[in-house]
Amino acid sequence: MTAFHLKQHPHRRYNPLTREWVLVSPQRTERPWQGQIEEATPETLLPYDATCYLCPGNERVGGLRNPDYSGTFVFDNDFAALQPDTPEGKLDQGLLVAEAERGICRVVCFSPRHDLTIARMSIAEISQVVDTWVEQYKDLGTRDAINWVQIFENRGAMMGASNPHPHCQIWANEKTPNESRKEAISQGEYAISQQSCLLCDYLALEVKNGERLVCENDSFYALVPFWAVWPFETIVLSKQHVTGLDNLTDAARLALADILKRVTTRYDKLFQTSFPYTMGFHQRPTDGLDHLEWHLHAHFYPPLLRSATVRKFMVGYELLGMPQRDITAEVAANRLREVER
Repeated sequence: MTAFHLKQHPHRRYNPLTREWVLVSPQRTERPWQGQIEEATPETLLPYDATCYLCPGNERVGGLRNPDYSGTFVFDNDFAALQPDTPEGKLDQGLLVAEAERGICRVVCFSPRHDLTIARMSIAEISQVVDTWVEQYKDLGTRDAINWVQIFENRGAMMGASNPHPHCQIWANEKTPNESRKEAISQGEYAISQQSCLLCDYLALEVKNGERLVCENDSFYALVPFWAVWPFETIVLSKQHVTGLDNLTDAARLALADILKRVTTRYDKLFQTSFPYTMGFHQRPTDGLDHLEWHLHAHFYPPLLRSATVRKFMVGYELLGMPQRDITAEVAANRLREVER
């Protein structure tokens, strides 16, 4: 009987952070594609767009006007999903449960330049963005009603970005969201049972194996996680055990800017397009506790599969059963690793 092999046979991979599984089917990589294929349209943007509500000096939809900013620019979202003055309230009727949720939503413009992306920015420019993230994490995290600060970027219309101007969002929640709560529970229980950090131990395994590593610098590794769901999903992990962005030294902040540029540039070159993705940081909650079990990391979730026009969405079995992928994490890492910065 043929021996089981990860690169040849269907199998499940376990994600210890979320305690969920992903089905991997490497034998399906030669499956022909007869679905929809669209023409790739390269982005041609100008440094300034008079119709863009994020460009300096322009009026936003709500009527406020942006200042003539020259670096990063932060403002409260004009159409916030969370509001700080939401009244307390709760519904509990057995299976019908709801409760009020307070919060703050902000937008961070990375640059006054309308035509840039993280991949096209200099490390010095990205470093200013990192500094702004740290400032916002500290500011929002010290507020009484805020216990979780979620920094995330949706890049590209495919990922729901309503504006191509380089920017991200920060949603500060009263309660820890679902995905973060899963990771909190897993890291906390692992710290108690193993007297160690889950992601420190995982990173040590990946460094020893080497097959899924993409790139590194003095402070960070970027790799395709063993349990990756999206085709070219990556995770950026701090080499040192730090619990949040505010723990990073000046050198580590600069290194974070460098690794983000390395990853996004690889994405762009791999598919010869301004690569779409959702990226976000997971770090310790802001409830006033130390949370030494938390290990700072960032997730990149890109939808592209075979080309700039063939995407991977969660449909069919994935919506009703579990996530599934054909290309293995090892193959994806190798393709990203081979792309020069």
